[in-house]
Amino acid sequence: MCGIIGIFGHPEAANLAYLGLHALQHRGQESAGLVSTDGSQLFTHRGMGLVPDVFDAATLASLPGRAAIGHVRYSTTGQSQLRNAQPLALEYAGGSLAVAHNGNLVNAEELRQSLERRGAIFQTTTDTEVITHLIAHAAGSPEDRIASALAQVQGAYSLCFLTDRSMIAVRDPHGIRPLALGRLGGAWLVASESCAFALVGAEYVREIEPGELLVIDEAGPHSHRPFPPAQQRFCIFEYVYFARPDSRLEGVSVYTAREQMGRRLAQAHPVVADVVIPVPDSGMAAAIGYARESGIPYDMGLIRSHYVGRTFIEPQQSIRHFGVKLKLSAVREVLEGQRVVVIDDSIVRGTTSRKIVDMIRQAGATEVHLRISSPPTRHPCYYGIDTPSRRELIASSKSLEEIRDFTGADSLGYLATEGMVAAVQGALEGTGRATSTGAARLTFCTACFSGDYPVEPGPPAPVTPRKIVPR
Repeated sequence: MCGIIGIFGHPEAANLAYLGLHALQHRGQESAGLVSTDGSQLFTHRGMGLVPDVFDAATLASLPGRAAIGHVRYSTTGQSQLRNAQPLALEYAGGSLAVAHNGNLVNAEELRQSLERRGAIFQTTTDTEVITHLIAHAAGSPEDRIASALAQVQGAYSLCFLTDRSMIAVRDPHGIRPLALGRLGGAWLVASESCAFALVGAEYVREIEPGELLVIDEAGPHSHRPFPPAQQRFCIFEYVYFARPDSRLEGVSVYTAREQMGRRLAQAHPVVADVVIPVPDSGMAAAIGYARESGIPYDMGLIRSHYVGRTFIEPQQSIRHFGVKLKLSAVREVLEGQRVVVIDDSIVRGTTSRKIVDMIRQAGATEVHLRISSPPTRHPCYYGIDTPSRRELIASSKSLEEIRDFTGADSLGYLATEGMVAAVQGALEGTGRATSTGAARLTFCTACFSGDYPVEPGPPAPVTPRKIVPR
């Protein structure tokens, strides 16, 4: 779930990358880092915490050069420690290299053990460091080494590399995690989401395509296809929850996709009610769509605090539902005496939903109808989403009625997989870009709902990357 940003060819590269990380803060709050280059060496600063806590004017001034890459981390592989913060930077026989990674490798442990038997010494517990060791063991240009390394890994990766003279962006052949290309005057940018381009005034150019290795140097971008083609399987949960609503992914407005999910949810699971409210923030666009389609008024019955971190100190005198109350509070004036439809993006363990339903009842609601803008989450993700094991997922072992009973809602309805996919497709077709770009052929990874994994954990299939032709 991490966020990556890269800038090449701008005199304030580190400052722009810092701003880009602000836009991507929702993708990771554990650590942040930047690496820049002045053409002769790499400069690095990383720290634990949010972007404003890690960087100040002095640290940004210590990152000179016309190229920089950055990373915000939400750990799925490796502990939340400073040594695992990215971008990783290293010196090897081929020169200087830094890398920022969004995704998860399913065969990282096997590769790590193999490398350790050959004498490799690891400094971190991240799967990203496996890639750097594979690069160091390869031969040829930086792009040849990267292609050789990635031919040995399995899973999801969107990567941004920085050398003394170039920036290299790569996306796995299935295109599971997002990565886009932008431009600001003569400078080139890559980012996990287009909202990072908007913040710095850059123009969105296109998506980095699945299986593409894009080298950006002083001559501009050069695209290569070193890997055998594979069916695109873009993570649909990016539209449901991860991405910022003002981003576009694969040509699709995230906001429009969520609003369409809400409309289809209203068609599939109507209810007689007085008010529609979202679980903020990710449920807001779907709730607006549900309200528009159903004709039931929309209101903000729950308010979210934006100043709560991932950890907090619970008082010794236990307060009922403390954790949820710290992040959400009910508005009695909206809820009292009302039949309420609550829209959320997903249910994982069910405990939070149960507390939210109870909070709404405590505020005086006479009925609480829970509506979820995605299908039941029955399977864990292996590609960069920090979902619990399958036995902890409530939908893996309980029926719809049992989940409804557990949450305490009067009724419960999920959006079916077909409706979710149709909502994203409808949002794409509404842009007018579907036929001109070929994006109408978008296919998705829905493994967390269906169990249909595009890449199964296990030994890597042998892959021979195509030789990258020197320019």
